[in-house]
Amino acid sequence: MRRVTLFVKGSARQGKVLPVNGSLPDLLFVASAKFGIQATCLYNERGGEIDDIDLIRDDDVLYVCGEEPLTDPTTDSMNEPMIMEPLTGSHTDWLTLNVGGRYFTTARSTLVSKEPDSMLSHMFSDREAWGNKRDHRGAFLIDRSPEYFEPILNYLRHGQLIVNDGVNLLGVLEEAKFFNIVSLIEHLELAIKNSQPADDHSPISRKEFVRFLLATPTKSELRCQGLNFSGADLSRLDLRYINFKMANLSRCNLTHVNLCGACLERADLSGSVLDGANLQGVKMLCSNAEGASLKGCNFEDPSGLKANLEGANLKGVDMEGSQMTGINLRVATLKNAKLKNCNLRGATLAGTDLENCDLSGCDLQEANLRGSNVKGAIFEEMLTPLHMSQSVR
Repeated sequence: MRRVTLFVKGSARQGKVLPVNGSLPDLLFVASAKFGIQATCLYNERGGEIDDIDLIRDDDVLYVCGEEPLTDPTTDSMNEPMIMEPLTGSHTDWLTLNVGGRYFTTARSTLVSKEPDSMLSHMFSDREAWGNKRDHRGAFLIDRSPEYFEPILNYLRHGQLIVNDGVNLLGVLEEAKFFNIVSLIEHLELAIKNSQPADDHSPISRKEFVRFLLATPTKSELRCQGLNFSGADLSRLDLRYINFKMANLSRCNLTHVNLCGACLERADLSGSVLDGANLQGVKMLCSNAEGASLKGCNFEDPSGLKANLEGANLKGVDMEGSQMTGINLRVATLKNAKLKNCNLRGATLAGTDLENCDLSGCDLQEANLRGSNVKGAIFEEMLTPLHMSQSVR
């Protein structure tokens, strides 16, 4: 509920605090009853007439007039002797604060009860503590930012942190620290933390990445080098030609994703699932895909661009049924991998560690196996016999 402090004819004494309900005529009717006049007009401190109830803000200081025009409140208050209301210390006392040139009216209990150890509580619990620091209208002077003070006062009123759009939470936090509003400091620190974007080490979610993809022009080169996607669900997305060099894609769901021509050099794909992914012409040099699942993947590019997995760590991967014609697996580690029924026609496997691999049903025609380690590998039911001239060890 909004409330205003009203004075008659610009006088800065014997004001009334009234709730703002209904329409402007309703407020003028209540003011007429409170002041014993026929209130017809409402003005702000600068003499501007208020003709719409929506123009009134919470804690505004306004002036009512009857048939006579508004007098200058500054001149009026300077010409008339100032009458100070006694400060009794009662919780029913009302106080007007001049915070950085803006006026706020509130109950003393609001300032002293919610946070008894705060500076505001110490300032106004003793009626003499702040008695000499008043302006010419009798309002208590506080040299702080009114923009940041407003949410603090509202918090003391109802215990909720409400900050208008455009108000910097860091500024409110500094004021809360200045006034030692301990419980509000905790609220603000949490709100600031939640409002901050994820730091560079926090995993990027599918929602964030899709928003990023949609905002990027189709002709722009998308660089995701070194980003953290750990555990993200990126399944079925079109990620062609994106630079994922040294990115963290561990434990990701990449099923049926299109990574045609993508750069995954030195990327971490350990434990990820890429079943049915399109990996035509992919660059996975020295990548780590240990324990990943790549069943039914297509590495074969009809245009002749060959997938490059040279030096990759593919320990324990499951690549069963994948199309890998002409793939470069030179000096890659495929120990304990499942390559059953894979098409490895013309593949480069020179120096590759194929120890304990299951190569049954594979097509190895024209494959280069020079210097490869096939200790314990299974070659039963091969579509093309392994020739001794291929110099395996």
